[in-house]
Amino acid sequence: MKITGFDKLQRNLKDAQRALENLDGELGSVSFNPNDPESIDAAICEIEKIIDEKVGRYHSNPIIGPLAEEMKQSYREGILEKAAQARLEGGAS
Repeated sequence: MKITGFDKLQRNLKDAQRALENLDGELGSVSFNPNDPESIDAAICEIEKIIDEKVGRYHSNPIIGPLAEEMKQSYREGILEKAAQARLEGGAS
């Protein structure tokens, strides 16, 4: 019995570790006008661009690719929630 695939797995894990090191710490910051949908969309695009730049060539890694997409979705939801909250707080005054 011969087991194969460990070399590829090790390479994927090593690449994933490098990519995660790039993602460690503060990614960056974006600002937006919560009352301007175009500004919100631009902020979402900017955070996605930051994630793509940090992940770089490791985006095709089977570990990092899905993680990067989950991060983008999480940040997108966070930006939308902050915008909605800011609009609510602004309307309460």
